[in-house]
Amino acid sequence: MGPGPVNAHPRVLRAMSADLLGQFDPEMTAYMNQVMALYRPVFGTRNRWTFLVDGTARAAIEAALVSLIAPGDVVLIVNFGRFGLLLREICERIGAVIETVDAPWGEIVPMEAIAAAIERTGPKVVAAVHGDTSTTMAQPLAGLGALCRAAGALSYVDATATIGGMAIETDLWGVDVVTGGLQKCLGGPSGSAPITISDRAAEHIAARRHVEKGIVRDDISNGTGARIGSNYFDLAMVMDYWSEKRLNHHTEATTMLYGARECARVVLGEGLEARFERHRRAGASVVAGARAMGLTVFGDDAYRMTNVTGILIPDGVDGEAVRRRMREDFEIEIGAAFGPLQGRIWRIGAMGYNAMKHKVAITLGALEAVLRAEGFATPAGAGVDAALEAWRA
Repeated sequence: MGPGPVNAHPRVLRAMSADLLGQFDPEMTAYMNQVMALYRPVFGTRNRWTFLVDGTARAAIEAALVSLIAPGDVVLIVNFGRFGLLLREICERIGAVIETVDAPWGEIVPMEAIAAAIERTGPKVVAAVHGDTSTTMAQPLAGLGALCRAAGALSYVDATATIGGMAIETDLWGVDVVTGGLQKCLGGPSGSAPITISDRAAEHIAARRHVEKGIVRDDISNGTGARIGSNYFDLAMVMDYWSEKRLNHHTEATTMLYGARECARVVLGEGLEARFERHRRAGASVVAGARAMGLTVFGDDAYRMTNVTGILIPDGVDGEAVRRRMREDFEIEIGAAFGPLQGRIWRIGAMGYNAMKHKVAITLGALEAVLRAEGFATPAGAGVDAALEAWRA
């Protein structure tokens, strides 16, 4: 019950036990086509280029950024937590010129501040995180794509922590590239990363490479002369593999594809709106239960992620001792924190297969028992009662 990875759905684990197929077997390529179709509604898009990057969620993040950005490009990063800092680090390694528009941890960046930063910096790419599990905040993104297009910039969003649990509206937001991961709200293991790419971004990615007589050469048409700095993460090449051409790029992670396919089938079988509502109830229940126990919830309620809740560690309580007791006495894992929040908050996740009423209630009941054992006075049963009431609301 931490910020991810979380328990995988049993159907996903069963799907991953199937035998392997060759990467060009017609049954395998049919599964690839199914994956593309299944993830379009999950991303809220009609993008033709919707597929998987083999690797954890960070693989898709890096593939997106290294394929969009050339050395010397100005990149504006919407930064409100640890994963905004990750975007910055990756872009620095590419050789981009970094600009940021920032908010304190526990807040979000207002869209008008993003608009002003775009006007001030003239970026080629604007990169943002949708839900940053380090702060438990969800950045509003409506209107981001329009701002970027008006400025001639491409847009990228990391939706690793929210896809499958909160609405991802790629087309409505007008965002060019969005990436995700399986290990949080999608209810799968880490190791495969869904991605969707607009036609506009796909054209930009393809234009960075020039092929003549089968030899990839530096593209000089855009004036940069910059070759994409990765073979494995070169989305132009990966897209060829997922196209009708089926050009060999790498050996597809067959077992992960089975798992990713089943994740999407589970999500769409439940229904997106029903799934988002279940995550909303789960998050609201954790918040209500924590407050009923006399604990303080971190961050701005107006922009809280539905699937991860930050709880301030009370004065005089050993936060790591609580986490250890939760794990040893109840076999429940809750999360610690990063950066300026390290040692200050716990993070409780209720997402995917774990966004269930009974799992939230069991977790809060265990937390109450542990807190009392650690000397923190909390009303007996208040957290569970409040959580159950919030679930019904």
